[in-house]
Amino acid sequence: MTRYVPPVPRSLPAPAAANGGLKHLVPMLLASRLTQRDRQVLHALWDHHVLTTGQLAQLAYPNADRARRGMLRLANLGAVERFRPLLPPGKGTAPLHYTIGEAGAHVIAADQGIPFSDLGYRRDRILAWALSPQLAHLIGVNGIFTALAAAARHHPAADLVHWWSERRCAQTWAPYIRPDGYGRWCEHGTNVDFFVEYDTGTQRPLKKVVDKLRGYANLASADGFTTPVLIWTSSQRREINLHAAIGTPPVPVFTTTPDAIRDSQLGPAGPIWLHATSRGGPPRLRLSTLARYARPLPRHGDSDEET
Repeated sequence: MTRYVPPVPRSLPAPAAANGGLKHLVPMLLASRLTQRDRQVLHALWDHHVLTTGQLAQLAYPNADRARRGMLRLANLGAVERFRPLLPPGKGTAPLHYTIGEAGAHVIAADQGIPFSDLGYRRDRILAWALSPQLAHLIGVNGIFTALAAAARHHPAADLVHWWSERRCAQTWAPYIRPDGYGRWCEHGTNVDFFVEYDTGTQRPLKKVVDKLRGYANLASADGFTTPVLIWTSSQRREINLHAAIGTPPVPVFTTTPDAIRDSQLGPAGPIWLHATSRGGPPRLRLSTLARYARPLPRHGDSDEET
């Protein structure tokens, strides 16, 4: 169940204006009111569907209080909408979850230089996330990347260069793979590309997780590059069982659990990634050090040394 918290428009015309004025007025009215941070938030919500208050604070605000105030302002402008999922009894209160609003979608279309009708915005599809059984999975995936964004903000020598959604990944790498996300992390001049698989431990059996690795191997053979696959698991027991099921993976695979994070500022960028073949041997690695596992594959008769 979800409790929907509608925005309270204060300044913009109603969406159902008979003269269709919203379509023409919204970008103009918002243009003078949106900061660079506001636009960053709107584009993140358009690309990644749903973000919580805490995730938005990691992504764009100095703290959670500023995030709450900033998102309330955007909600009042009709740029975002919000809802609060109902948790099981005894589990407390869920944070507010935010999605793009119609006014915000108009801004996205204007920024892309396309007619609003070409953007593909549909309010019913956006709000369907409020009741989707995939909501927790989506929030989990997005949380990995917003934590990396927060780490980059605390460390001037680091940057989350790319953060792609599942939708964009599928459009780019189908039919080989459909990862939950793709990213590029840069730290002290070292870049590492990575795919993310978010394994909750309840959505799919281990075999299904392992079977997906064949797609990554096929992609590596097709485009000539290996890219580390990062699997976020729900617990240490799940991680151990996953390692046993993987055996020797066809591509570099690294796993972690929420308990592996010891540095809250570094988060997923810190030494939390365990090679799937470690068997309790080498310690967990920082994200930036995984760059050594991303390399070109030999093609057209080239040797490993030449590559």
